[in-house]
Amino acid sequence: MNYLANENRYTEMPYNRTGRSGLKLPPISFGLWHNFGGVDVFENSRALARHAFDLGITHFDLANNYGPPTGSAEETFGQILKKDLLPYRDELIIATKAGYRMWDGPYGERGSRKSMLASLDQSLKRLGLDYVDIYYSHRFDTETPLEETMGALDQAVRQGKALYVGVSNYNAEQTEEAVRLLKNQGTPFIIHQVHYSMFERRLEQGLQELLAREGVGSIAYSPLARGLLTDRYLDNIPADSRAAGGSVFLRPEDITEEKIAKSRLLNKLAQERGQSLAQMALAWVLRKGHVTSALIGASKVKQLDDNIAALKQPNFTEEELNLIDQILAG
Repeated sequence: MNYLANENRYTEMPYNRTGRSGLKLPPISFGLWHNFGGVDVFENSRALARHAFDLGITHFDLANNYGPPTGSAEETFGQILKKDLLPYRDELIIATKAGYRMWDGPYGERGSRKSMLASLDQSLKRLGLDYVDIYYSHRFDTETPLEETMGALDQAVRQGKALYVGVSNYNAEQTEEAVRLLKNQGTPFIIHQVHYSMFERRLEQGLQELLAREGVGSIAYSPLARGLLTDRYLDNIPADSRAAGGSVFLRPEDITEEKIAKSRLLNKLAQERGQSLAQMALAWVLRKGHVTSALIGASKVKQLDDNIAALKQPNFTEEELNLIDQILAG
C-alpha cells in the first residue's frame, strides 16, 4: 500500500525563519545520526521517517559518514525517499555534510575542494537525489585554507547540487570569516549546526551574538546531551542503552554522579512544569528563539511524539530560568 502523508501535518507545527533567509524550519528537526544505519532494521527506520513527516517535521539531517557503516544512513534514507517520500520532495529539507573521515586516502576527509565536492556527489548518489537543500562543512579544517572550503560550498550551490550552505563545529572567529567569504561570493550561508544543550553552552560565548548580527540561523545537535537530559539515566545505566552498548559517543564514564544529580534536580522542575525532562530540555534550547531548530534522534515512534510535545509548553518564567542556571552551576 502506498504511503499517504497525514493531511493535517501542517495544522499544529510552527515553522521558524532561518536567520534572515526565506527558508523556514520546524522547531524540532529529525537527525539520522543513529538508527538509520545498515546495521539497523530498515522497517523501523522507515516508520520513524514517515511518522516524523506526518507530525510536520520537514527537515531531515544527515552526513556522509552517518551509519554504521559509513554512508549507510544516506542509503537508508534514499530507499525511504524512493518508497515513500519522493512524491513530497518539494516539502522536504534534506541536509548532508562532509568533513570527517569517509573513505581511505588523503581526500576522504577534511575540507579540500576535492573532498567536499566528491563527497557531495557520493551523497547525492546514495540519496538518489539531484540536490540537497543544505550542504555543510562538518568541521573546520586547519590544513586547508578556509577560502578553499567555502569556495567548494559556493561551487556546490552554483552547480545546482545544494540550495543553501552552512557550517558545523566552527567557533565564532572561524564562523565570522566563513560568513565574510561566502557573502563576498553571494552564496546563501544560512545556518550553523552547533552542539548545544543545558550541559553544553559554548554557543552563548560569542557565537550566538555573531549569528544574530549576521542573520545566520542555528540548529542545535545533541540538545538532550545524548540522553543524559532524559529520564533514561536518572537511576542507572539501562542494559539496552547507548552507554551500555559500547558506543564511542556515550561511554559509562561520561555519566558522572555530578551530571546525574543535576539531571534529577532538573527532572523535578520539569515535573512541576508538567513535562518530562527531555521535553523541558528541548523547550529550554528553543527558548526566546535562541536557535532556529533542535535536532532530535529517535529509535521508537513514541519518542518522536514525546519530543514534539515539548512545543506545547515552550515558555519559562524568569524564576524557572534562574533556577535552571543555579542547578547547572551547582
